[in-house]
Amino acid sequence: MTSSTVGGAGSPAPITVTISGAGGQIGYAAMFRIASGAMFGPDQPVALRLLEIPQGVKGAEGAALELTDCAFPLLASVDIATAPERGFDGANVALLVGSRPRTAGMERADLLAANGAIFGPQGRAINDHAAEDVRVLVVGNPANTNALIAQRNAPDVPADRFTALTRLDHNRAVGLLAERAGAAVADISGVTIWGNHSTTQYPDLSHATVAGRPALDVVGAEWGRGAYADRVAKRGAEIIEVRGGSSVASAANAAIDHVRDWVLGTGNAAATSGAPAPWTSVSLPSTGAYGIPEDLIASVPARSINGQWQVVEGLSVDEFSRARIDASVAELAAERDQVAALGLI
Repeated sequence: MTSSTVGGAGSPAPITVTISGAGGQIGYAAMFRIASGAMFGPDQPVALRLLEIPQGVKGAEGAALELTDCAFPLLASVDIATAPERGFDGANVALLVGSRPRTAGMERADLLAANGAIFGPQGRAINDHAAEDVRVLVVGNPANTNALIAQRNAPDVPADRFTALTRLDHNRAVGLLAERAGAAVADISGVTIWGNHSTTQYPDLSHATVAGRPALDVVGAEWGRGAYADRVAKRGAEIIEVRGGSSVASAANAAIDHVRDWVLGTGNAAATSGAPAPWTSVSLPSTGAYGIPEDLIASVPARSINGQWQVVEGLSVDEFSRARIDASVAELAAERDQVAALGLI
C-alpha cells in the first residue's frame, strides 16, 4: 500500500524511515510526529515504511489512512511491508520497535531466543537492502542485546550505525532531577545513563549541573545516588502500575530525540560560544572507553558531531560509580554470552 506523494522542485529528497512493529502503540505514537517534521526539521520530507507481521497489518493500514487524513506537507509517501527485505529496502533510518515481550513463565533464555528470531533476520535485511547511510535505533526490549544481535547480523554495515534507546532513561533522569531541584529542564546538563536499559542502569549525576551548580550539591548526594537513581531505573514499572500499560508517548518521543540529535547534532550552537557541546546518553557499540568491553552495546555519554556519535571521554569515575557501571556491564556481558550460546551472534 502506498499513499500520497508530495514535494516540489528544489525540495530535498525524502528520508526513508522504516518503523518495525508499526502497528503497535509506540510506532503509532511516533509516526505522526515524524511526518510532521519533529525528527528532521521543518524542511525535510520523509517517506514512511511501516513494517509489520501479518497479524499487525490492519493496525498499520489504519495508521496509514490516518496519516493521509492529516495531510502532512512533509510526508512524501507511506508504504506497508510484511517482509524485512521490502521493509528495509533503501531505508535511511530504521526504528526497530517491534519485539517479543516477556510473558509469565518465560525464562530469560527463551526471551532472548524469541527476539533473536526477530532481530537476526532484520539485521540481515538491513545489511542487504538498506541505504548506505542507514542509521539503526533499537527500541524493542531487551534493547541493548537486541541491537547487538541485529548488528552482528549486518557485517557490511559499520558497527557504529547500530544503537539502542537509552534516551528514554536519560529524559526521565533529566525530568526527575528538574522536578526535585525546582528548575527548568533547560537548566539541566551533564546527566549520564550508564550500562544497560534495565533496572541495573546507573543514572549518574556526578558531572551533572543545575543552572551551573553541581547537581549533587543542589539535591544532595544521598538522594541523588539513592532514591533518585532507583526511581529512574524503575520508572517504567512505576508507569505500568499507574497507567496500566507501559510507556508509549515518552518512548516514541525519546526515539525521535535520539535520531534528531544523531542527524542534526547535539547542541551545535555551543561551537560558536566556545562552550563544550552538551551530551546525552546513547547505547553504542563499545569502543573500550570507561572499561566497557568492546563486544557490548552499552549506554555512555555521547555527543553527535557531523552525524556521528562520539563518546565523551575523560570523565572521572569514582568508586561508587565504578561499581554501579560494572554491575550493569556485567548484566550485558551475561546476555551477550547467552545469545552467543544460542548461536544468535
